[in-house]
Amino acid sequence: MKTRAFKQVDVFTAQPYFGNPLAVVLDGSGLDEAAMQRFAQWTHLSETTFVLPPTEPSADYQVRIFTPGGELPFAGHPTLGTCHAWLEAGGVPKRKDLIVQQCQAGLIPIRRDGARQAFAAPPLKRSAPSPAVLAQVAAALGLKAQHIIAAQLLDNGPVWLGLLLDSADTVLQLEPDHLALKKQGLKVGVAGAHAAQAAPLLIARANREARAFAASPAAAPAEAPADFEVRAFAAPMGIPEDPVTGSLNASLAQWLMAEGHAPDNYTVAQGTCLGRAGRVHLSRESAGGTTHIWVGGASVSCITGTVSL
Repeated sequence: MKTRAFKQVDVFTAQPYFGNPLAVVLDGSGLDEAAMQRFAQWTHLSETTFVLPPTEPSADYQVRIFTPGGELPFAGHPTLGTCHAWLEAGGVPKRKDLIVQQCQAGLIPIRRDGARQAFAAPPLKRSAPSPAVLAQVAAALGLKAQHIIAAQLLDNGPVWLGLLLDSADTVLQLEPDHLALKKQGLKVGVAGAHAAQAAPLLIARANREARAFAASPAAAPAEAPADFEVRAFAAPMGIPEDPVTGSLNASLAQWLMAEGHAPDNYTVAQGTCLGRAGRVHLSRESAGGTTHIWVGGASVSCITGTVSL
């Protein structure tokens, strides 16, 4: 074992402890996959990352991303959180306008967007789910057919069944059967648009868990109203509900914008029912014949120190 620089970062929030936590080992050199996996199981966070020297000439650093159950080729909140930790620890990118992350999904451009970082969503593959699978997932979520506007299987590394629901209120009122979702073996992401007259405090919406958190001194801080509410259910990975999910929001944005369900710029609230106040900023930009979906959010370091590993 050796002493390695370590940070625990909260992602998709500017206020500590209201986003999605990430463990970052800033020097993963010499660790084999088994050691990385063991440490990721021990942290018991949704993801733990290990920073390595890049092997691609244009990359600034390489990252490996682990959940407690296995390695991911790409994930959104680990991308932004690792970039934040790398920069804060003194990392100097090769370019002034972009940081380039190497991961198993390829090279991911990350840009600074004021106080936030934003990554370019990786290529998306999508297809229609089978009616039988859609019916089983809807039943596990307690949804009726009229609640579902559209559905797609979304694959940008992680695979999600994406559901566009009729409103943000429907999203917030879901009480899933997580065991049934686990048996389906599919991660499910749901999105619904807020009405123009949305209440300023999302945490006070009519939802059993949200009402409980609204009455708590540890309730999430007030945030500007978002355009969409998103929830991510990942029971097959041992995570009943993920607080804020970059890869899901990236694939949802690519789908919803392409099909005219969402504008070229919008903001997502996620984590409301968990007492979090995550904010994800999505934008579509075209230049030189290339279109990118940028997925942005703030990050803040909560723990800085060393780990023996």
